[in-house]
Amino acid sequence: MKFLLDMNVPRTLGVRLASRGHECRHVADIGMDRASDLAIVEEARAKREIIVTHDLDYGQLLAFSGEPEPSAVTFRLRDTRPDNLFARIWDVWSQVEGPLAAGAVVLLEDAALRIRKLPIEKG
Repeated sequence: MKFLLDMNVPRTLGVRLASRGHECRHVADIGMDRASDLAIVEEARAKREIIVTHDLDYGQLLAFSGEPEPSAVTFRLRDTRPDNLFARIWDVWSQVEGPLAAGAVVLLEDAALRIRKLPIEKG
């Protein structure tokens, strides 16, 4: 899988994901360190990447877009050290890999995992 790490996510998480065979870019490394969330969504969509962030705004942007991609992983953890972020996503990888590939918003909390399939139907 290909990941686009938001500014609030440490680059070392990308290194850890890359060690498992995934491609990772950090927004600061591609000149998007001051880009809007919408611009980052468009970049991820164009490159078929999954956004990795701590920012809840991405889930809302994707929900209202009506589009099936890009997927996003949002961390809401007390311990935000890179090793803990990696451990948390890797602990649930078998549950989130399929949904992320198909289009989903994944919220990883300390004691919870939430997966919302995209596009989110308006009701």
